[in-house]
Amino acid sequence: MSRVKAVSLFSGGLDSILATRLILDQDIDVVAFNLKTLFGVSKKEGLSEAELGVEQLGVPLKVVSADVEYIRMLRRPKFGYGKNFNPCIDCKIFILRQAVKFARDVGADFLFTGEVLGERPMSQQGPALRLIEAEAGLKGELLRPLSAKLLPETLAERRGLVDRSRLLAISGRSRRPQLQLAKEFGITVFPSPAGGCLLTCEEYSKKLCDLFESKKRVSVADVSLLRLGRHFRLGGNKFVVGRNEGENKELMAAMGRGDFCFELPDFVGPVTILRGVKSRESVCVAARLTAFYSDAKIEKVRVNYGKGVFDRHVIVERPSREEVDALRVGQKKPV
Repeated sequence: MSRVKAVSLFSGGLDSILATRLILDQDIDVVAFNLKTLFGVSKKEGLSEAELGVEQLGVPLKVVSADVEYIRMLRRPKFGYGKNFNPCIDCKIFILRQAVKFARDVGADFLFTGEVLGERPMSQQGPALRLIEAEAGLKGELLRPLSAKLLPETLAERRGLVDRSRLLAISGRSRRPQLQLAKEFGITVFPSPAGGCLLTCEEYSKKLCDLFESKKRVSVADVSLLRLGRHFRLGGNKFVVGRNEGENKELMAAMGRGDFCFELPDFVGPVTILRGVKSRESVCVAARLTAFYSDAKIEKVRVNYGKGVFDRHVIVERPSREEVDALRVGQKKPV
């Protein structure tokens, strides 16, 4: 008989590591599946959290991305947003649908996740868990090893592919059971449970909301730019001001073909990107923002600008703090 094969939805967080270890201990072959989005938070240089996780478990990892489709879902999530711009239920459905395709390709017998009943208020309550698996086409089929004994028996359990008696009954927001289990398994490398998604961050959500409200067609490059700098808007024009030397270099590298860049030739200061209509007003606004965040203390400042090369210049007055704050992106979420 061929060995049982399963696909793990694998973030690299402690829950997904533990769930995978529980299935491995039943002599089942596991392939870890990770959907890489534009909204993950890098916590370490080098290996990603998913890569660090599988390194401890010794299982293969498949990383995929579907950025264009994910942005489309994010703009109009069927089940809405959480506190900020996080469509947690739609996100989990999206990832599962991608994982289902992969599971079919590799001939997996079932899928499982590291979800814990009651751990998250939006996506891990009983009704939400049932909704998610149904919407993903996995009604009665999605195994959640950490909470399995508190949930209905899945198809894999009924078929005898998994021994239900060796699964767990963890629930709630306390991390103590998982930390104790990690200690027993000798798992020492795992990320903190919070802060793994930019969509849960208020400041990032403001910038993403502003982007969606100002553009009908949003590109991957538009979203990628949100990670960098301070963001301002005037009508259809977007201004991104670097916060340090590293961001200045990244902003220069991220410039689109129609973007203008700005810098001060005589003072230490930021690089600013202007995206949108290049009117006299927008050029002056970009130049004034650049001057405001520079070391220049004089009233009038020369700012150089151009498309990739600084072959033009404008003389502007440094704006007040009130003028700068009035241009910052808003805080609204779309209805």
